[in-house]
Amino acid sequence: MSVCGCFVTSWRCLVVLSLRLLFLVPAGVPVQSGDTSPFNRVMDNLTVRQGDIVLLRCAIDNQMMRTAWLNRSTILFAGRDKWTLDERVSLQTYNNREYTIKINNVQVQDEGLYTCAVQTNLNPRTTNVHLIVQGTVKKLLWL
Repeated sequence: MSVCGCFVTSWRCLVVLSLRLLFLVPAGVPVQSGDTSPFNRVMDNLTVRQGDIVLLRCAIDNQMMRTAWLNRSTILFAGRDKWTLDERVSLQTYNNREYTIKINNVQVQDEGLYTCAVQTNLNPRTTNVHLIVQGTVKKLLWL
């Protein structure tokens, strides 16, 4: 999206710019918010089989102002607003404790880093999970 397009575009541009500013932290460095909540821990890898359903959960609290789920640098959800065109991805839970997305029929191309970003009154926080998708093995029949 060009800078000129941002000035013409509605609130979505502001959200995109805010999210880009939120992720100025170097990749691979967990954001420290000063508290010891479980939100600040880096999640483990999550391994699923191709075709499975996966739930990506993010713990949040009452201080949240804005939330987003991203896959690599693509926004999947910003709050309750769906930004991805992928019909397999849906918002499962969004309340003052949990922000969860669901991916149906997981495919190998879904593999990669997923980030939950939360903007609070004090500072931004992120949680990352690396989704690993095991492909199916096709059996050959010899006649």
